[in-house]
Amino acid sequence: MIHFTDKQLKIPKMQRPVYLVTAGQSKFDRAMPDKRTEELCVDALTMAADLANMTPAELKGYIHTAYYGHFADHFGDQLLGEAVIHDRLGLDPLGNIGVKTGGATGGSTIWEAFKAVASGYSDCSLAMGWERMDEVPTDEGNFLISSAADKDWESPLGHIYTGYYAVMAQRYWQIFGKSEDSFRKTLAEISVKHHGYARMNPFAQAGMKITVDDVLNSPVVADPLRALDCCLMSVGAACVVLCDEETANEFAKKTPHKPLRLYSAAGSHTLRPADRRDMEIPLLPHESKDLYKDLAERFPGGERYPGFSGFLAARMAAYYGYGMSGVTNPMDDLDVLELHDAFTISDVQTYEDIGLRPYGEGRDYVESGDCYHTNPKTGEPGKLPSNLSGGLIGCMHAVGATGIMQTLEVATHIWNRWAEIHGDDKLWKKFGRTKPSDWTDLQVKGAKRGMAISHAGVGSHVTSTILMDPDHLLKKD
Repeated sequence: MIHFTDKQLKIPKMQRPVYLVTAGQSKFDRAMPDKRTEELCVDALTMAADLANMTPAELKGYIHTAYYGHFADHFGDQLLGEAVIHDRLGLDPLGNIGVKTGGATGGSTIWEAFKAVASGYSDCSLAMGWERMDEVPTDEGNFLISSAADKDWESPLGHIYTGYYAVMAQRYWQIFGKSEDSFRKTLAEISVKHHGYARMNPFAQAGMKITVDDVLNSPVVADPLRALDCCLMSVGAACVVLCDEETANEFAKKTPHKPLRLYSAAGSHTLRPADRRDMEIPLLPHESKDLYKDLAERFPGGERYPGFSGFLAARMAAYYGYGMSGVTNPMDDLDVLELHDAFTISDVQTYEDIGLRPYGEGRDYVESGDCYHTNPKTGEPGKLPSNLSGGLIGCMHAVGATGIMQTLEVATHIWNRWAEIHGDDKLWKKFGRTKPSDWTDLQVKGAKRGMAISHAGVGSHVTSTILMDPDHLLKKD
């Protein structure tokens, strides 16, 4: 168990600012036998070029280094997949490297590209991620994914990730949900929300109009989690292009949107959730030392915290990210979020780890209506909407691409381009999807700042990626 020192809690300081100048993604689906992985990556890079008003060749002319994220070599039956993609994108002999941190691979890929630019090594870096999860049977795929846990300690729970999270859900429900049926319904509301938002997203694979009862009556995967509480298995790719300020200014002369200031940070925690002990919790800027002094009184059994009811890796990623970017209270300073809703319970756990609500009170973020594009209780805009893409539950979880897709989605809101991109009739037709007759513009009006959380496994790795309109920064460099 770590005892934090001042040196370990020091906020990272970059050598120069980093900007996201463009981004792209492919269609996402459960299976795409007609598309090779390389083609999906080309699709993502082509979209990034289109959004920047460039040809792919022009965009590639800026790239100096490339970082590639894909979680499991087993799926594509290809070691060194990053070398294959780098070759097919026509970027040899530029330097490239592969990144693997489980479900956080997309966010970690951005983290690496961010550091390359921030350090001065590169003026422009590509972060590209993908996953190919349709070339093995679903049960084998679940087995492979579940291997990103401590196989000696956690795999006996059933060699399926839902089993790992079900134990967390049971404990959280018992202590912080006080075993109330209303808490289980709140989890279901998250699924309804994310599947519903995915209906408005042409890239998403699982847009559905469902009810809380539909979620509660869907098949049990690992009690209390049901099929509609769980993320998707997906195929697809996504990318972002990061630059220094001088290069970003060159892009600004060509693109219809501003380059966005980007900050990236990361944290980790043991692969053995059952061994996660109560320990010191680094406080976020808006939290006080006495905030949790009566936690055990309010929630009997909650004194051993975080234990395996929370994700200390997410707390660390938020702690560093907020310090770097000047965020003092995410509910006040941010306008839109994309969170790693691998399961409905992990969404609630993350609300607390990143400070949307105090520990033990995450359910209020949903029940208050703050997390919605339009608050269902008031009809007014939600205070801090999350997962308008549909998230991992409604849009996709093509693991290596996920954190990158989420970052792109946040960017579209700050650029005020969400409706332009997601409402494009030609895109719906191209992807063979029917645009709903009740299609709704989910653009967050006036969005200036947002964040994406990318999360691995049972919380072993977590990254925070914070984007800001450069005219609305919260602190000076």
